Amino acid sequence: MNEIYEDIKLSQDGMIAVITIDRPQVLNAIRYHTMSEIDRALDVIEYENSVRVVVLTGAGTKAFVSGGDIQIMAKDLHYVQTLTELPKGQDVCSRIESFPKPVIARINGYALGGGTEIALCCDIRIAVDTARMGLPEITLGIIPGYGGTQRLPRLIGVGRAKELILTGDHISAPKALEYGLVNHVVPMAKLDETVAEVAQKIASRSPVALHMAKAAINNGLQADIRTALELEARCYSLCFATEDRVEGMNAFLEKRKPNFRGR
Repeated sequence: MNEIYEDIKLSQDGMIAVITIDRPQVLNAIRYHTMSEIDRALDVIEYENSVRVVVLTGAGTKAFVSGGDIQIMAKDLHYVQTLTELPKGQDVCSRIESFPKPVIARINGYALGGGTEIALCCDIRIAVDTARMGLPEITLGIIPGYGGTQRLPRLIGVGRAKELILTGDHISAPKALEYGLVNHVVPMAKLDETVAEVAQKIASRSPVALHMAKAAINNGLQADIRTALELEARCYSLCFATEDRVEGMNAFLEKRKPNFRGR
């Protein structure tokens, strides 16, 4: 956790690792370097056994991620360069989505464009009640490029996703909750408490079972139902080969809290 970063901060509090996008001077707007540093931080976290949950957030109280850094994007980028670099950012987003440890988005303000796209990759999204979300790329003459056109319809439905993408409109945190875009909406004074409560609850579960549950859900959603059920059965069976399964069931029978070790 002692690596030096330019655009992010990485810290650990008990079993929770926190990646903070730290570019407050541009409302935490992201550039490709930011995504590369997130990828590096995930390298550290993935093999740190003491970490069981990741929280992804933005510095300050105004923005989670306000979008892409327009000052960089406005330069004369050509088609081939964009086509070469964009998939690398998409790969980082896909890594967040499939990361073996649960990832919680702590949405502390504006989450627009790339901010909404990064949040979509997280397993759980907890937003402050003043947050705004949306994919306004259409207003710049472009479209979402970090998975927004694919993940948003899968999460909230095609009709609502098309309206947000084609109009470029922002929506409030309560509306995002209504759409199913976020899991919780809380006042700023309760944001850290709520994130910690959810993170600690998840961290108390078996790391192996958490990994298997994410894999079954994420991969199953990309398959037909028969294939998805076969995948679920495999993940379920793998859990039975673990010490955590023995500990969890013994703890239940003995009426005590389990002590999961990720084995």
